[in-house]
Amino acid sequence: MTTSPRFLCPLVAVAALTLGSPSEGLSQSASSGTQPSQSAPSEPRNVVLVADSVNVTADGLLIARGNVEALSDDVRLTAREIIYNDTTGEIVLKGPIRITQGDEATIVADAAELQSDLRNGLIHSARLVLADQVQLASARMTRLDGRYSVLDKTTVSSCHVCETGEPPLWQIRAQRVVHDQLEKQLYFDHASVLVRDVPVFYFPHLRMPDPTLDRAQGFLIPEFNHSSLLNYGVKVPYFIPWGTERDLVLSPYLSSETRTMEFRYRQAFEKGGIQLEGAISDDTIRSDIIRGFLFAEGLFQLGQDYKLTFDLKAVSDDTYLTDYDYADYDRLNSDITIARASRTENTRFAAYHYQTLREDEDNDEIPFLVLKAETERRYLNMWGGELRTSVEAHGHQRRSTKDGDAGRDVGRANANVQWLGDWTLGNGLRTGVTGALAFDAYRTENDSSVSTFDSGLAPSVAAYLRYPMSKTGTDGATYILEPLAQVAWTGGDTLEVANDESTQVEFDEGNLLSLSRFPSYDRRERGLSSAVGMNWSRISSKGWQGSLTFGQVIRQDAQPDFSKSSGLSGTSSDLLVAGQLRNQSGLLFTGRALLDTKGDLNKAGARLGWSNDRLWLDASYIWLEKDLVESRPNDISEMKFDGSYRLNRHWTGMMDWQFDAVSGKTSEAGVGLEYRNECLRMELSLSRRFSTSSTVQSSTRVGFNVALLGFSVNSNDKSYDRKCG
Repeated sequence: MTTSPRFLCPLVAVAALTLGSPSEGLSQSASSGTQPSQSAPSEPRNVVLVADSVNVTADGLLIARGNVEALSDDVRLTAREIIYNDTTGEIVLKGPIRITQGDEATIVADAAELQSDLRNGLIHSARLVLADQVQLASARMTRLDGRYSVLDKTTVSSCHVCETGEPPLWQIRAQRVVHDQLEKQLYFDHASVLVRDVPVFYFPHLRMPDPTLDRAQGFLIPEFNHSSLLNYGVKVPYFIPWGTERDLVLSPYLSSETRTMEFRYRQAFEKGGIQLEGAISDDTIRSDIIRGFLFAEGLFQLGQDYKLTFDLKAVSDDTYLTDYDYADYDRLNSDITIARASRTENTRFAAYHYQTLREDEDNDEIPFLVLKAETERRYLNMWGGELRTSVEAHGHQRRSTKDGDAGRDVGRANANVQWLGDWTLGNGLRTGVTGALAFDAYRTENDSSVSTFDSGLAPSVAAYLRYPMSKTGTDGATYILEPLAQVAWTGGDTLEVANDESTQVEFDEGNLLSLSRFPSYDRRERGLSSAVGMNWSRISSKGWQGSLTFGQVIRQDAQPDFSKSSGLSGTSSDLLVAGQLRNQSGLLFTGRALLDTKGDLNKAGARLGWSNDRLWLDASYIWLEKDLVESRPNDISEMKFDGSYRLNRHWTGMMDWQFDAVSGKTSEAGVGLEYRNECLRMELSLSRRFSTSSTVQSSTRVGFNVALLGFSVNSNDKSYDRKCG
């Protein structure tokens, strides 16, 4: 039967206006204090009405019966029967009724009557579900002005409610709840919070955001903790949005030992954004000063593909961050950088600032300010290969004016031209040649042990061979074996400059074939040298992958600026052994070691990561032999462990541990236990930090927080849902 559009449009408008027209929105910011204007709803388009039977009576009634379904845009209405009176404009819906608007809201009811303007009405035995998370159940729901839903004697919860009648884990019962659909807020009158049907809190008035609102002003989840330094305390964060582009979080932290205000400010701009985070404290730990810290980060897009980034850090004293468990830095590194990177160019201008928090370092005697400008360019297909050029200007300064290491200031300029060519021969042999010419110029102040100014040229040439071979085994795995070798020579005289930047040298599979393994230009490997190595890998058809690398450097003359623990001292380097293993279940293991001629370890490091649906693990180990050249008077042997394991659907255990194997003492340890379901998250944590210096005190912290999921905290992870029965 064909039905006139004048009947269809009001029917579908019932669905749109009961939930709110998709075109409704905020005409002004909620923080402005101005009431948003409510425009008259527009008629929905693309109207479709489906029913077992549709009849139009002589007195102007349209009656749709049996599996009635009305559709318009993302709104869908289903009912047993709909009666529309064309004369009075009244609409009666008989249930069961179900109205949905996308993923935002669903109304389930037994019956409804709406007035002729479609903006007011009464819905019986209604249940409103927001974002498939929070449900509001009421015997009667009244719609006002197409904007407000008023529910009397309402029960609200995000917990899964079973038909057995068992009460949910938590619920809020209120005499009245008003849902402001435009502002996306829930207002409660005479609300009681119940846990397993037992009242625990009462609020005369309560406001909470509905789960479809991304940013709402109000209190966030409080955090309760206990610290051996700060005693029992509570943090109560308050979120303040300013429009859509900035917000502020203020978190008062109160205990018997401190009065602290934590803050976080964020602002988005058209071409970037900033974030400021910090705290100000008046405590009994250092009653002589007002303590605090400030971290600032930002990123901005500039013209011509340049990006400006900054990461600034400042703190009032050396122990503030650890006393409050804000961070475990032993040095604060700040930088402001303007950079541009592409396939053929890398340009950067940067300023760095350093502040040490270490007990054995003096801020006046370390470089506190570093300025750097550098650019590197690639020119492809130049004389059958690739041409690279680089220019760098660098300067660092100390506050101290003492002669020698404590007051040395350095400025340098470096330039390099390098040509690289590589070829693959018919039998699979890969060969390559590199030629380079570098220029270095240094000016040194406040150090009479070296020349005030020195400069020089360093020509280099190298040739390498690699021969990758592969086969497929009977098990279906692919095996790859690649022997490699390089011969290199670098000329020029060693400059009379201090070793101020190349004090920490790493020898790994990434620089086995490098011309120089020093991290900066104040030292270069010179003379004739060779490198030999072997790469082996296995790729299983079942997803397992493993690889091993062996390598060694042999040179004509020893390089005196390499320390023993670097593995590169003498005419023959230590044997480099590195490997990696991964599988399809999320396991990743990497390891590296340097073995001397006696088989003893000079350096070793390993890392294990494992991530899947139940386990998250990050474990590492490092061994460094003592080396006074690298300012390491004692051996270092440390193990770190951080992980969590999901014990079952609701419980997750967490643990972190840091152990100093040389002293045989734990430096930091923590355990935690989390319970979570679809409507609640509880976390209990215990951590202990052990002092390793006279300035940092040992401390123990206990933390506890509870979050009611579904409102400001998303709970869409269905793996935590409780099951009925």
